[in-house]
Amino acid sequence: MSKTNITATGQALWTKMPKASAELFALTYGALVTEIIRDYENINDVNSQLEKIGHSIGIRCVDEFLSKSELAGFVIPTCKNMRDTAEVVAKGGFKMFLGIPCEVANFNADGKAFSLIIYENPLSIFVEIPSTSEEFRGEDLSSICYSNIYCGIVRGVLESVNIKVICTFVKDVLKGDDVNEIRVEVKEILTDGAGDDYKEE
Repeated sequence: MSKTNITATGQALWTKMPKASAELFALTYGALVTEIIRDYENINDVNSQLEKIGHSIGIRCVDEFLSKSELAGFVIPTCKNMRDTAEVVAKGGFKMFLGIPCEVANFNADGKAFSLIIYENPLSIFVEIPSTSEEFRGEDLSSICYSNIYCGIVRGVLESVNIKVICTFVKDVLKGDDVNEIRVEVKEILTDGAGDDYKEE
């Protein structure tokens, strides 16, 4: 699969997508996170709820991506293995839906774990995470995974194509890291509909 082709396809699809103001998008998401923090007892529950919301979005993204690609006359190459799939998610999906660059890195030896590196996070503009807040029962907010919705989206997308994964934020710019990094670990590949390379795994 050509990385250039899928990158160009993602960019072309992004230009055709209806756009919302980046500031409005970030503020709306911030309001959602704030409401979830108010509703749940601890930050682990907040992180879990954000991931679940993302999962619900992700399971619908594949159909949207493929239908928009078909309408625009783009052919998405068949993904023969996890590397191909990761490239389509990063270069095609992240670009089409969010307009942001996403890189694939750090594949492990057996090709069943990799990282998605996000340099620009539209969800986190205007955001600063306090260590504690009186408004939220004095709870320690430092362990919040503010953009955990991305992990859920990636999990939902891959589940839609018969790949069960665990996704975890391992680096977060909001916590002082230089990039945002999501670690994706494949737990199970369902053979129904999978390509030959997948089945061999």
